[in-house]
Order: sequence, then structure tokens, then C-alpha cells
Amino acid sequence: MAAAVSDPIRILIVDDDPGDVLMIEEALEDSSINKQIAVVSDGQEAMEFLRREGRHPSAERPDMILLDLNMPRMDGRQVLGEVKRDEDLRTIPIVVLTTSSTDTDILSSYTLQANAYVTKPIGLDDFTDVVRRIDEFFGRVVVLPRQA
Repeated sequence: MAAAVSDPIRILIVDDDPGDVLMIEEALEDSSINKQIAVVSDGQEAMEFLRREGRHPSAERPDMILLDLNMPRMDGRQVLGEVKRDEDLRTIPIVVLTTSSTDTDILSSYTLQANAYVTKPIGLDDFTDVVRRIDEFFGRVVVLPRQA
């Protein structure tokens, strides 16, 4: 059954930098798109969240993931690989949002089936603008795979 138009979009932010998380949340909350935001600070916790394990037994499946690459315990590349290999999770769109602009990180992310790769801008206004554009695109333009 398709989700009602008014149902919030559930976004999982996976990032170990509290400052970046705060800027992402503020940019997302500024828009009129109805959403629920969950935050985890590393890849291992992201997988617990997605599999409803550990501290997240009642976590709701996100409609999209904003994923940093460089994190402790389990990095974003490992998360991408795990999610895209998992039959139950692979349809969740993943936007890599990271400081890295190296060709190897970009290529490896797309090879691991990232849906988009976005480099975090340095300036606050540019950073906010990029997050708002992602929000607008995934919140209004694309049709997200929703599961009951």
C-alpha cells in the first residue's frame, strides 16, 4: 500500500560530526516538507538502527539515508556495502554526504550503489543550500520506495 502524501519522509542521518549533524538538521527543519529525522553517529549504530537491534528495537525504516563516509567503528563504505547486499534494506536510497572529494571515494561509493554523492561545502550558507537541495529533490521530486 502506498504511503499517504501527508506521511512524513523518514530520514536517517549517519554522521559522527555533531556540528555537521546540527547543520543538516537545521537545514532539513527549515523546509516545509513533512519529515522525521533520526541520527546515529557511526556505521555500526546505523546497521543496528536499520536492523532494529541493540538500542533501536523500535526504529522505523527510513525512506532515505544521508551517509558520511569517514566514521569510527564502521565507515560509510562498509554501511553502503551492507545495506545494498541486504534484501530487506537495499531499496533505501542512500545519499553520501561527505567532505571527501577524492575520485576513489566517489567511484567506490557509486560502485557500492550509492544513489548520489555530494561533497559537503565548507561555508555554512553553501552547506545549508546543498542539504536543502537534497531535501527538495528527495522530498518533492522523486518517488521514494515506501514500505508498510
